Amino acid sequence: MTKTRSILITGCSSGIGHDAAHGLKRAGWRVFATCRSEADCERLRAEGLESFRLDYADPASIEAALAEALARTGGTLDALYNNGAFACPGAVEDLPRAALAELFETNLFGYHDLTRRVIPVMRAQGHGRIVNCSSVLGLVGLKWRGAYVASKFALEGLTDVMRLELADTAIKVILLNPGPITSRIRENSIPHFERWIDWRGSARRAQYEASLLNRLYKDKGKPDTFELPAAAVTAKLIRALDAPNPAPRYYVTTPTYLMGALRRLLPGRALDWVAQKG
Repeated sequence: MTKTRSILITGCSSGIGHDAAHGLKRAGWRVFATCRSEADCERLRAEGLESFRLDYADPASIEAALAEALARTGGTLDALYNNGAFACPGAVEDLPRAALAELFETNLFGYHDLTRRVIPVMRAQGHGRIVNCSSVLGLVGLKWRGAYVASKFALEGLTDVMRLELADTAIKVILLNPGPITSRIRENSIPHFERWIDWRGSARRAQYEASLLNRLYKDKGKPDTFELPAAAVTAKLIRALDAPNPAPRYYVTTPTYLMGALRRLLPGRALDWVAQKG
C-alpha cells in the first residue's frame, strides 16, 4: 500500500498558497495548510483542509506548527512549501529600517527558521523536498518594490547555497519563480505602505501620485499583463514535488522566462533600461 505523502504549506489564506493546498489535496497529498490568522485557519478547516496557525514572524508559532504536523503524521514530513510573504511598496529612499526588518522577518528569517527545523526530520527519514517560493523579482529588480525584491534576492542566495550543501543528502531544495499571478498581494500591501511610507513628505511625491498610488488604490483589482491564475504555480509545484530529479528552479509566467533570459544575456545598463520600462 502506497503511503500518503504529507506537505506543510505556509501562507494558505489566499492566492498561491490557498490554491496549492487544495490542488495538492486533490492530487492525493496530506496537506497541512497554515495561515497567520486563526480566523483564516478556521475558514480553511471548513473547506476540508487540515489547518493550523503559523506566523513566520513568531518563532513560537513556527515551532508549534511543525510539532502539530509531526504529531499528526507520526513524526514524518515529505515536503515543505515556504510560500507566505508580503510586500511594502515604496521608493527605497523612503523605506525605514524598521519596515525592512519587519518584512525580512517574514519573507526570509521565518523561511529560514522553519526550514532549519524541518531538515533534521527529513534527514532522519531519508528523503524530503523543500520548495521556496521566490519570484520574478528574485531575478530582476523593479521600481517601487525594493523591500520585496531585496527579500527575494536574499532568498535566492540562501536557497542556492542550501541546495549545494544538501546535495550529499536525499533532500531536494527547489525554487519557484512566479511572475504576475492573481492574488491579494497588492491589496494586502496597502496597510504596510500606509504604515511605513511617508509619500507626502518624499522628494518623489509627484512620482507616487503619478504612478504607485494609482496602482495601489485605483488599479488594485486590475490584472497585470501576462497574469496567470494561482493554479499555474500549483502545476509547477506538483512537477517539482514529483520529479525524480527536480530542477533547481521552475519559472512560472512569460515575464519570468523573459526576465530570466534577459538577465543572462544583457549587459547591466541594457537590463536597467528594460527594468525601467517595467
